Amino acid sequence: MRFLRRSLTGVFLLSVTFALIAFAGHMIREAVVMRMNEEPRSFPQRERVLAVNVVTLEPQLITPELTVFGELRSQRTLDLRSASSGIVLEASDALVEGGAVKEGQLLLRIDPAEAQATLDRAEADLQDAQAELRDAERSLLLEQDELTAAQAQAELRAQALTRAQDLQTRGVGTAAAVEDAELAASSAEAAVLTRRQALASAEARIDQALTRLARVKIDVSEAERDIADTQVFAAFDGVLSEVAISPGGRVTANELFAQLVDPTRLEVSFRVSTSQYARLLDADGRLIKAPVRLALDVSGVNLATTGQIIRESATVGAGQTGRLLFARLDAAPGFRPGDFVTVSIDEPELQNVARVPATAVGPDQTVLVVGAEDRLESGAIQLLRRQGDDVIIDVLDLAGAVIVAERSPLLGTGIKVRPILPSGVTPDEPEMITLDPARRARLIAFVTEGRMPEEVKARIIGQLEQEEVSSETVARLESRMDS
Repeated sequence: MRFLRRSLTGVFLLSVTFALIAFAGHMIREAVVMRMNEEPRSFPQRERVLAVNVVTLEPQLITPELTVFGELRSQRTLDLRSASSGIVLEASDALVEGGAVKEGQLLLRIDPAEAQATLDRAEADLQDAQAELRDAERSLLLEQDELTAAQAQAELRAQALTRAQDLQTRGVGTAAAVEDAELAASSAEAAVLTRRQALASAEARIDQALTRLARVKIDVSEAERDIADTQVFAAFDGVLSEVAISPGGRVTANELFAQLVDPTRLEVSFRVSTSQYARLLDADGRLIKAPVRLALDVSGVNLATTGQIIRESATVGAGQTGRLLFARLDAAPGFRPGDFVTVSIDEPELQNVARVPATAVGPDQTVLVVGAEDRLESGAIQLLRRQGDDVIIDVLDLAGAVIVAERSPLLGTGIKVRPILPSGVTPDEPEMITLDPARRARLIAFVTEGRMPEEVKARIIGQLEQEEVSSETVARLESRMDS
């Protein structure tokens, strides 16, 4: 009996449990169906406003700056070569790498023994040529005297012939005497002719002696020059480089043993593109004397100087492009030939242009203009120059417009933005309005009941309790109240 009672009690409790579970499932089903049948609650959507950095396009006069790289070189560089060969007897203490020398300073002296021997032989030949000339001159005088004597003898023979012919005419002389006088006169004429030939030979001998004397003098002059070439002097004040000689060494003719460089007359050579070169031409197509600035960063210490463009290369060069320009430096303390420097060139001024960040210009040469109601509009500009992270643009019809300084994929035409002026620019004062008591109380109640930090609530309530309140603050609170 006890077993039956307990069994019935268990069956009863199990039935009650299933009944409660069924009732709970029914209630959950009705709640889900009711929830699904309800119309969805709609919340008013607020337009997203993006904060953007802006700049104002103010037309102005800007001097663009062209930046290239160049190499310093000296306008006066001289290769020092030995004009003669021989052993180096003496070398200046300044004949070392980096040695400073003065104009006319002796740098090198080569053994002059061979050149001196050549000079001695040339001087001996000169003495022989002078003696030969004197002998020829004496011979000429003698030949002239002999010619005079022969001419006198011929005159006497001619007179004797005349007398013989006169005697024969008067019948006193004989024909044999006349013939003898004619033969004697003919012999005298032949002697005169011989003396004339001898005189011509003497004159030719003088000419030959003069020619030989001139040649020997040339040999002497060359020998003296060879003696002078055994000493090398500095042609101007400068610094030596690439020195490859020392006392006791031997040099050959025309051997390069050093290079003399003037470090005070430096110029910089740099290459620009053809378009950049075209911007450096005047109205007549001539290269302008544009000012340049040079900078050299040496271990954190910047060396700087100024200069001016003076000329351009005559040809482009094989395998090269653009133009090679040269600029003279005003002063170059610390600079040396071979330095690789940064060259900044001032281009001709541009009028009615503006300088803006490069991020403000799109690839289609447009900018985003902040228009009415702070909505973005697209505006066309003309890109003129790139200056590092900035660009110079022709504002065209956008003078005075406010544009976005930093574009992003989120920005586009028609999007509402909140402009952020650059640092140092004073924003426009917000419009202030006066609230009636009911409106003020409603706003204060909304702020008090709102989910804001206490310090924010205190600040906003303090603004609302003022006699005049910013219209932006009121509009922002009322938009939240409506939502």
